[in-house]
Amino acid sequence: MTTTSHANAPQTGGEDFTTSEGLRALLQRLHEEGRGAWQHDPVAAALMEHTARKYVPLARRHGLDPWEAATAAFEEMRRKGAREADDPWAYVTKGVQVTCIFEERAQGLMCSVHQARRPHISVFHDPERFSDRETPLSDYHPAFQIPDPQAAEEDEPGEVAVERAGKAGKAVEDAIDLVSSLDWPADVARAAVEHVCTALMRAGTRQAAYENLRRDRHSLALLDLPQSSWTALLRALLGNPNPAYAATSAGRGVLLRLLLEEPPEMLLRDDDLVLTISLAAPIHGRRRTRGETS
Repeated sequence: MTTTSHANAPQTGGEDFTTSEGLRALLQRLHEEGRGAWQHDPVAAALMEHTARKYVPLARRHGLDPWEAATAAFEEMRRKGAREADDPWAYVTKGVQVTCIFEERAQGLMCSVHQARRPHISVFHDPERFSDRETPLSDYHPAFQIPDPQAAEEDEPGEVAVERAGKAGKAVEDAIDLVSSLDWPADVARAAVEHVCTALMRAGTRQAAYENLRRDRHSLALLDLPQSSWTALLRALLGNPNPAYAATSAGRGVLLRLLLEEPPEMLLRDDDLVLTISLAAPIHGRRRTRGETS
């Protein structure tokens, strides 16, 4: 079969699969040649070697072997969507990223990748020892808490519930504004704060939410944040879980301080808090400093 050569085509003498159009042409040809095309075609072999090198950083980020990412890329390239996508490489990369995320989740949960893809299973955190947690289990787990039966029987008036909901909503928006004003991209700040608030509502306590989120790799993947940024943001929003800091501003956290109607301006005067959030900002979200030029 005769193929058109390009100036920067691979040395094997086929389609220039490093470009989107070249990859599309190669995938279309392999599809039309049918069974055995991938196994015997030298350009296909060169493509897989290139793919293995291309996805090494993505594989290592999720603790996988590079050839596991290459295998995922191979599966994506055989799909009809890859041949018909506007950008085949973008299509393949997205598929590999999703596969790597669930491969990592499956290893952490000690289950199959098929099971890890199911929402009702992926919500669980990785198995861990009680001693791995910074806060004792009895301090935050609902099973060890004794609720006040009298308080549970008292129905909260509707006006009070509405007022509390309004305060909570304002506290969330103020927290988002605070984080985004300290070198965090606005979209990342909103997604991260809202994710923390959702986990807080599910957990019921700040300590439980902190411990659930601190090792939640799924959240890191969804938000595309490094572990150091995520941990620092959790401490800033939910407070330091160490009991020694319980009565301090660092122990209360931004969300509780805002709920207690502490003005955002006062939080910005907290040098330790401002420094913590600013230094934790993801690199791609840092704003240009005044001394830099474009």
